[in-house]
Amino acid sequence: MRQESVCQLLAAPVARALLNCALDMEKLQEIRLRAGRPMLVRYSGQEFAVCLSGKLSANAADGYCVTEEDLKETLEYVSGYSLYAFDEEVRQGFLTVPGGHRVGLAGHAVMEGGQVRSLRHISSLNIRLSHQVRGCADPLLPWLYEKEEVCSTLLLSPPGGGKTTLLRDLIRQVSDGGRYGAGQTVGVVDERSELAGSYLGVPQNDLGMRTDVLDGCRKPEGMRMLLRSMSPEVIAVDELGNETDGEAIEHAFTCGCRLLATVHSASMEEGKRKPFLQKLLRAKAFERYVVLAGRGKPGMVREICDQDGAVLYKENAQ
Repeated sequence: MRQESVCQLLAAPVARALLNCALDMEKLQEIRLRAGRPMLVRYSGQEFAVCLSGKLSANAADGYCVTEEDLKETLEYVSGYSLYAFDEEVRQGFLTVPGGHRVGLAGHAVMEGGQVRSLRHISSLNIRLSHQVRGCADPLLPWLYEKEEVCSTLLLSPPGGGKTTLLRDLIRQVSDGGRYGAGQTVGVVDERSELAGSYLGVPQNDLGMRTDVLDGCRKPEGMRMLLRSMSPEVIAVDELGNETDGEAIEHAFTCGCRLLATVHSASMEEGKRKPFLQKLLRAKAFERYVVLAGRGKPGMVREICDQDGAVLYKENAQ
């Protein structure tokens, strides 16, 4: 990922401050812009303020103070000067830009019928940068294959724990095949365009030679569409979140598909408290549960369990 490509999304003063720091873009995870507040970044797992002098500071008060004009200009760039064309995304609180980078939004919520109709007076932006880390799923593969077939797997992690990056590489390796099994046809429902980073329908990230991507579609409809049209052997989705997602996963499971998915959860115990996940656990829709360590250690595996809850691997237990 090039620094210039990210800076093209930012208002000129913000971009200059970032360029002056000459950062290693593979270590840059988030850029946070808040009106009237210092510009902050998450870099190598730690938070720093971005100074106009070209340095990062652990003291937030040292950072460049973001203006309302900076936010307005950045919004114009990330939306291609057509924010109104992203009404549905804005309603959900984020935009996805070329490369799979995700821009979170906060401001004044306009309500209608008890639901968010739109956001106005946007005062905060969180640019989460997409990273394709080839090979990051390598340590997992021996635990996720049986008889040269990938096991249906659920990755559990709190936000920022690296589950999307890990899922992206797992999809690529399952699709291409390797020492643990032959390549399989994978159908990806990329609701937020984070996995494939599609631009004009074409994936910008490498998800493998046998992967079909349905971009920008809700997971329940997308899974059913792929099952009808593309005959996938494996279906992959990011961030299961509700009963409807769970029902679609159950349907795919009964159709004989292997499943790769993620969910926000800091532990198996927390996951079991989610009603939709309870049903999937009882149905044994997943054969492997991989718990990640969390934000401080992105991508690090804390625990791997099988469909019966037996621990196959535990950090520092070997």
